[in-house]
Amino acid sequence: MRVVVFGYMTWGHRTLDAVLAAGHEVPLVVTHPESDNPYETIFNDSVAELAAKHGVPVLVRTRADDAEVAERIRSADADVMVVSNWRTWLPHAVFSLPRLGTLNVHDALLPAYAGFAPLNWALINGEPEVGVTAHMMDGDFDAGDIVLQRATPVGDEDTIVELFDRTLAMFGPITVDALELLASGRTDWEPQDRSRASYFHRRSEEDNRIDWSWPARDIANLVRAQVDPYPNAYCFHGSTRLRVLAAGVTDTPYGGTPGRIFIRDGAGGVVVVAGADARRGRNPGLVIRRVRTDDGQEHAATEYFTRMGGYLTSHPTASHPTA
Repeated sequence: MRVVVFGYMTWGHRTLDAVLAAGHEVPLVVTHPESDNPYETIFNDSVAELAAKHGVPVLVRTRADDAEVAERIRSADADVMVVSNWRTWLPHAVFSLPRLGTLNVHDALLPAYAGFAPLNWALINGEPEVGVTAHMMDGDFDAGDIVLQRATPVGDEDTIVELFDRTLAMFGPITVDALELLASGRTDWEPQDRSRASYFHRRSEEDNRIDWSWPARDIANLVRAQVDPYPNAYCFHGSTRLRVLAAGVTDTPYGGTPGRIFIRDGAGGVVVVAGADARRGRNPGLVIRRVRTDDGQEHAATEYFTRMGGYLTSHPTASHPTA
């Protein structure tokens, strides 16, 4: 088939590579310009470079709602269009041009986690599985009928890096398999249950700030959802920002005031009280195992916190008392 590809970053790169490897003809690739957004410089294999390597014409656009984009797609005489990690709205006048429509590939188990950073949000929320959905594009974000969907379980120790690797490996195969189904003439796709839909915004520095009123499990999930190379979860010890690199949850409840640096943990960490109702003494604590300061130095928590007492906070304070 003749397939126009809209793609960006490593997800788009992997998708385009699979479409080409499957023997489809790609008359046009549309991609975004390079960005300095921290979340768009992490997994940034160039779609434009891959297209150029294969002699495929490339359009670079922040948005795709101008007349030239529509005309280039029309001239490409595409059977279908594939979209992978395109970051801005595609109008009906664009996605409806190909004969068989437009297939969007999204790293979530739609209808939940439409929008941005679905893996990070899903891990923060303790979802038991994540995955990838190939669906037909319609006028709403990530809302079209599902062609294929594949899932992978989330283990207790999985970080965002493991989930990224496992879901990224699905992008090429699910795209190629979905294109085969479209080529077969099938149109009996599964409508999304919109009562189960959720839509998430892009993550930013503010979203990584630790709130000690959260339960310890949710904070631990935030930490593992933001491990390197992502911007880390962080808090403050006095005026010092601490990026929390590794954390877990205690088996024993710890009571008191959220954020209190309580006690060394036998497993090699430091326990911090967590949860809005921590005063009742029924919540597990957060075990911080490793931190990084803004000078780039990493520390084991037991080495950084030389004395117990004092508090970790969401915003900087003048000092960090030890009692």
